[in-house]
Amino acid sequence: MSHLHSLILWTAACGATLAAEAWTPLFNGKDLDGWVKRGGKASYAVEDGCIVGTSTLNTPNTFLCTPRDYADFILEYEFKIDPKLNSGVQIRSQSFPHAIEFEWQGRKIKVPANRVHGYQIEIDPEPAKDRWWSAGIYEESGRNWLYPGILGGDERAFTNQGRELFKQGGWNKVRVEAIGDSIKTMFNGSPRAEIKDGRVAAGFIGLQVHGIGKDKSKDGTQVRWRNLKIQEIASTHNTLSAEEKAAGWRLLWDGKTSEGWRSAKSPEFPKSGWEIKDGMLIINESGGGESASVGDIITREKFSDFELSVDFKITPGANSGIKFFVDPELNKGPGSSIGPEFQILDDERHPDAKLGRDGNRTIGSLYDLIPAPKDKKVQPVGEWNHARILSRGKHVTYWLNGVKTVEFERGSKEWRDMVADSKYKVWPGFGELPEGHILLQDHGNLVFYRNIKIRTKFED
Repeated sequence: MSHLHSLILWTAACGATLAAEAWTPLFNGKDLDGWVKRGGKASYAVEDGCIVGTSTLNTPNTFLCTPRDYADFILEYEFKIDPKLNSGVQIRSQSFPHAIEFEWQGRKIKVPANRVHGYQIEIDPEPAKDRWWSAGIYEESGRNWLYPGILGGDERAFTNQGRELFKQGGWNKVRVEAIGDSIKTMFNGSPRAEIKDGRVAAGFIGLQVHGIGKDKSKDGTQVRWRNLKIQEIASTHNTLSAEEKAAGWRLLWDGKTSEGWRSAKSPEFPKSGWEIKDGMLIINESGGGESASVGDIITREKFSDFELSVDFKITPGANSGIKFFVDPELNKGPGSSIGPEFQILDDERHPDAKLGRDGNRTIGSLYDLIPAPKDKKVQPVGEWNHARILSRGKHVTYWLNGVKTVEFERGSKEWRDMVADSKYKVWPGFGELPEGHILLQDHGNLVFYRNIKIRTKFED
């Protein structure tokens, strides 16, 4: 396919409405006010309206980062680089004060504390290697080359195109479109890389100066950036389609505020611990205790017949849950409020997965009562999973990622026998309230929620 043909298809996919959004400068052209340096000790300065990164001996990769995260956006910038230096621009990137681990296709990837990691749009002239992979997509401190690499792209064709497009010694222009799970790049006006990957939905933008180790021939080499600007695209998360509205769905969380939610133990929403950021409702890490820090949150409304739809993402070793038919007055002491629970858990790392009976504390289970199947469909830690709970009359069904995991009848003989043999036996009539609140649990671990939707009327 010719570059022109590819450009026409790529532009059509972007859509005219995206181009109509207003641009916001990321750099004021005068100073580095607001930018945050992470990682190594390479230096950054402003010269002639450009950000200039200068390499330094014996230091790891260094990053000059935006102070805030970006989710869906179009990013444009220009760069000029010494041919001996490698560099790049991080997007949707993160850095945590603690080590993390995520899985991808059965492979465990560990990221040390304070390490910048995430997608990188490469600046890769490499004339000595004859590689020319600028505007390719790399995952820093993660899966390495994504495109060309494990998510697509022919290396030889990519190299040939890059060699043709790259302006050695001159300014090169990059355009990045990151919308949903799609990331596309253009380089000097031609389509370059394209992947589908939903591992990380939001993060900061960072300008990299690559480490040069002990190579004195590269000491003081520079990369320059100018005309950095961004268009933020309204997220499609926490919205309802016309079909969903027609089917009776509504947002149980609006994606922006705490409206409709409160603490399980007070009439107000918690002032800390729970965070609303980038279209996500986040319970932050506080040590792993069950409602021992800021505590659970519940809906202000009560529900009886309902269908609930929730996306959630866990971190390594995390524990949380979705409860329903909750009466916050039942438990005034330590621990979580009481109600049947859709368990959310890192089965591999959290010890609770081995407690209970027959796996009834694993992800997708009716917690401490009915185990989800061992062959349930679970997305790896760090990726989004989907929970669905349907309650009609006394009959309740769970689905995890579209596959049914448990089904039960509240108040039946089987139900009461199970409760009598569980930790809930101390609560008379457990799970048999005619209506109750819906709850998201604080279990002291970092967990993310979004797209929380509910409907209360159904077609027969």
